Amino acid sequence: MSVGLFFLVFFLLLFAALPIAGCFAFMTVLPNIITGTFSIDSVMAVRTMANGLNSFTLLAIPLFVLAGIIMARGGISEKIFNFFAYFVGNRTAGYPCAVVATCLFYGAISGSAPATTAAVGSMTIPLLIGLGYDKRFTVALVAVAGGLGVIIPPSIPFVVYGTSASVSTTSLFMAGILPGLLIGALLMAYAIFYCRRHGADSALLEANYRQVREKGFLHILKDSGPALLSPLFVLGSIYGGLASPTEAAAISVVYSLLLSVFVYKTIRPRDIFKVIGEGVQNYAALLFIISAAVGFARVLNMLRVPQVVESAIVGVVDSKIALLLIVIVILLIAGCFIDTIPAIMIFTPIFLPLTQEFGVDLIHFGIVMTVALAIGFVTPPMGINLFVASNLTGLPIVQIAKRAIPMIIMFFIALLIIAFVPQLSLLLV
Repeated sequence: MSVGLFFLVFFLLLFAALPIAGCFAFMTVLPNIITGTFSIDSVMAVRTMANGLNSFTLLAIPLFVLAGIIMARGGISEKIFNFFAYFVGNRTAGYPCAVVATCLFYGAISGSAPATTAAVGSMTIPLLIGLGYDKRFTVALVAVAGGLGVIIPPSIPFVVYGTSASVSTTSLFMAGILPGLLIGALLMAYAIFYCRRHGADSALLEANYRQVREKGFLHILKDSGPALLSPLFVLGSIYGGLASPTEAAAISVVYSLLLSVFVYKTIRPRDIFKVIGEGVQNYAALLFIISAAVGFARVLNMLRVPQVVESAIVGVVDSKIALLLIVIVILLIAGCFIDTIPAIMIFTPIFLPLTQEFGVDLIHFGIVMTVALAIGFVTPPMGINLFVASNLTGLPIVQIAKRAIPMIIMFFIALLIIAFVPQLSLLLV
């Protein structure tokens, strides 16, 4: 079966809006259906998919998903937001900046962009709108800042890339810290610029800030402190060599349960199984996508797609910079149509030989790939964060996307800096 025909059928299935997991599974067996001699038949395809999930590292994904859901149901994002609002609530764009900071911290718990958008947005969007901030600006900010959930460690896409590229997940987590902070800083800078021109209701802001300050720092610290310690327990155990990413994910689940059930008492013991059931529902679809993508990736290798792409790109580029520019363009386009995890499963085996050809560090490339695909969370038609934010507020996706354009530009500027200043990603590794 020719590579051209293979991808033609694949893109036709995507444009027909078939589920991405079903597309992967069908494409895994398609060469054998057409030729009858291709080595991967239906039995081998199922076996390949099952073997692809036999990974201790990948076990971290359902655990981080579950921890994120527990934190969301336990109202942890509200505690984190109140802490930052205490310090910056009376400054220009103080509350929008607190939203970005909360997304950074919550991303260090959930590892998921949609989960970060939902948990932070459900609490902060009504508050900021009530304080006079423009609704479309507020919703767009939460949707874009939610993308930090896959860049600030722990990150589910980092786990998937680490498994696909056979690199250290712990190193990827370390490498994601400074890029995540850079993106957060640029989003805050735009929020300050926007609020200086448009602002909010100053009287409401002052009244709300005074109400927060009246509680006192010790009260805020006591209330928010356990939530703020969550990333410390998770990331500290990894960087301190006490736990692997998978073990740290388990720690995250236990700690989030202890906080929600016994400290904040926002989840009743009898509701725990309901929360776990919600986690299983969220992860089941993701599990099928990953398993089907493993089979799809193996077919790509057997069709020699990486070698074909390598030959084509090597023929037109002659430097690392040119390669990264081409890769970024491809990933930005792909992110509009394919979710981050399947995109990583598809493109990692294709681009890996090229990175070795041009001497691109695999850790640095993983950060570039994840940041580029994270922009896809807020670019139609896929734009999962747009759908999440729209469901929270009832705003049409197009309106959110239009207002998000300046923030996406800031995200893109950060991507270019991250791509062409590799030291930013590798400094802490």
